[in-house]
Formats: sequence, structure tokens, C-alpha cells
Amino acid sequence: MRAKLLIKVVTFSIMFAALPSWAQDHEYHSRYEHVIDTDRDSIVLRAGDPSLKKWVLPEKPSAPKDNLLTPERVDLGKKLFFDPRLSREGNLACVSCHNPSFGWAEPISKSIGFQGKAMTRNAQSLSNIAYNTTLLWDGRKETLDEQAIGPVGAADIMNADFDKLLGFLKTDKDYKKSFELAYPGEAITKPIISKALASFERTLIIRDTPFDRWIGGDASAMSEQAIRGFRVFIDPQKGNCASCHAAPNFVDNGFHNIGLPSFGDKEPDMGRFKQRKVAVLKGAFKTPAIRDIARTAPYFHDGSAKDLMAVVEHYVKGGIVKENISKQLKPLTLTQQEKEDLVMFMKALSAPYRPVQAPDLVSEAH
Repeated sequence: MRAKLLIKVVTFSIMFAALPSWAQDHEYHSRYEHVIDTDRDSIVLRAGDPSLKKWVLPEKPSAPKDNLLTPERVDLGKKLFFDPRLSREGNLACVSCHNPSFGWAEPISKSIGFQGKAMTRNAQSLSNIAYNTTLLWDGRKETLDEQAIGPVGAADIMNADFDKLLGFLKTDKDYKKSFELAYPGEAITKPIISKALASFERTLIIRDTPFDRWIGGDASAMSEQAIRGFRVFIDPQKGNCASCHAAPNFVDNGFHNIGLPSFGDKEPDMGRFKQRKVAVLKGAFKTPAIRDIARTAPYFHDGSAKDLMAVVEHYVKGGIVKENISKQLKPLTLTQQEKEDLVMFMKALSAPYRPVQAPDLVSEAH
């Protein structure tokens, strides 16, 4: 009986291999074409299906009229982003906490700031930040042009002495030339520095992941396991992840208390509540976008989840500390296979790594 079964499997494999490639794709992937009815619509799990178009990122993120993207602004912003001389002690740069090798985040639970002190939150990834309408874990800034300068001046991060910093930028020949090319006729000020940093950050776009290629029509871009994981991700009866990690950038720009153990601390981080004194926002933090997520461990605002499976297990439990927990968070019924499928899908949201060339930071005073 076992020998006959083996012969049948081998025979099928030979017949399958004899099919033209387009037929193989159809035969292989048709087994994973399912219609998922979400709260809003139906999604067909087939590469390139029109129902998947809502997950396609806009071609270009928007930029304010007074800070439209130009190569000169992006180049200047990149120099500033990588330059530790912006910090008070000359040893921290924006890239210190937002490293391209780690999805423009960093591989530690809490960022290290001024004089080596650990900060209170995990550094968020900057990948696709240009598509977000609220910024930072507590949402206290709404635009990149306003937010980008924040860490430079923050006392617990780079703690810049702006009088000295502006003096340096105004007298350094290389920076003077770069500012004049990027913002002709405008004085070098904190808002202009912030605009330049924001311009560079608007270019940190992730849109060539296996998932992006799959929704674009490449049936071979995602494995069958990743496709099953996407089904778990969007199915309201399974993971229900898309209720917060919504299309197209996997973020709802909202704030949720997800029941982390740290909310049970004696003096927990109250998150969004510090900005808006609404009871439901106690311990609520911004939903993070998750393209390139495989590079950005650890996870959550407190960096308490060491890997993606730990994230999944947290949601399966429906959170730990139930006080003030989001109404959207409920225990999940997932098999071990479904958990692993979900992790595989999230890994398919990361793009191939492309090395980033650091700028040449020359210094030439008058």
C-alpha cells in the first residue's frame, strides 16, 4: 500500500512538472484561493486579484507645498540624519536609533539616549513613515516637518545646544552650500533643519516585499504558508489583525491599549492619555506600521516581545493586563500551524536588504 502511494505521488510530480509554468502556477496556487469576508468587503486570496488593490501603497507619499521633495533637500536631510555633530556631545545621530540594517529601528528594547541613559520606549521604525498621519508612540506630532527635529533637541535623546548647532551649520562651508541649494534664500533655522530631515525620511519607502509583488500579480512571490498567514491576518474570525493594521500601510493611525504586562507596573507609561485626557486612552499607544517588520525586533512600545511569535502569542492570549484594554482585543483561537503561518506572512512584509551608503560628512569652516 505504501509503495503504491509513493508511485502515485511520484507520478503526480512528474505530470505536474510537465505542465507549462503558467499552468503550474495556476495548479499550485488555486488551492489557496479563498474568499474572506471581512467587516467591509470580500477579499480573494489570489495573486493580483482586484480585491487586493487597497493594499497597494500610493506611488508617492504626500509632502507639504512648502517642502516638496527635491534631490537637494533629500541629500541635505540625509547628511543631518547621519551627523552626530547635531547632538550635544557629538556622539549621537538620528541613525543611532534608526539604523537601516534594522528596518530604520534598532535591535534593543529601549533606546539609549543622552549620556548613555536608557529611554522609556522602543525606537519605532521609520519605514514608510511618510504615509502615516500620526507620529510617535503617543501621537503628539502630526507631521514629519514638525516632528523630525524633536529628538535632536530632546533632553533625554540628543540634547542639542541649538545656539552652538546653528552656529556650526551657518559657518561650515559644506553645510552652507547644501542649505542654499536645498532652501535658496532661507535662513538656517530649527524649522528648516526639521524640513530637511523630514525630506530624507519621506524617501524611506518599503514597497517591494514578497507581499507587494504578490498583490501585484506575481503568484510565486509568496509561499503557500505566507498566503495562509495572510488569510489568518485579515480574517475577523481568526487573527483580525487588519482591524488595526489596515490597508494600505498596515496601520489605522489609531491608539490602543493592548494589555501589555508593563501596564500593570506601579507607575505605567500612560501613552496617548498624556496628550488627550480621555480615560479610554490610558495605556494606549499608536498602532505601528509593519512593513519590514522582520528587521525591527524587539516589538511593542516597551520592546517586551523578542520575536514575531511572541507578538502572536500575546494577541492569542488577548493581552495580559485587562484593565482599560482595547475593545478590539479579544483572545484568539489559533492552531499552532496558524500561528506559524501568521509569522511567515509577517516575514513576507520585509523587503530585500539594500545597503545604505552613509554620506560624506566633511567639515570646512571659514
